[in-house]
Amino acid sequence: MSNEIPFIQIDLTPEYKRNLRELSKKYRNVRLDTQPIIEQFQGGNFTGDRIPGMGENYVILKVRVRNSNIHKGKSAGYRIIYQIESPTSILLLTIYAKSDREDISPNEIRNILAEWERDE
Repeated sequence: MSNEIPFIQIDLTPEYKRNLRELSKKYRNVRLDTQPIIEQFQGGNFTGDRIPGMGENYVILKVRVRNSNIHKGKSAGYRIIYQIESPTSILLLTIYAKSDREDISPNEIRNILAEWERDE
């Protein structure tokens, strides 16, 4: 048995990069707030709730992240939507502030995936 931590490759969709850039204009701590979650992912700890309606072929999760700029806890914080592609690879699909929008639909997620697959 090896105690090595697996190397987890994390890819970012253009949608994720765009949204992160936009959020960083409004919430200057967004990168600091999301860094612990990214580090959890890199350690192989995939947290969050599975998004229903995506079908069995996709393991897509939503994780809540505290927004330290608004001091309302995780419920009003960020949502990171990501896909587990394999035990060593995840794809960050999108990020949004719960205070800016309610939820993301499975169709929106499918569109982000389609755009990613086209660009790849």
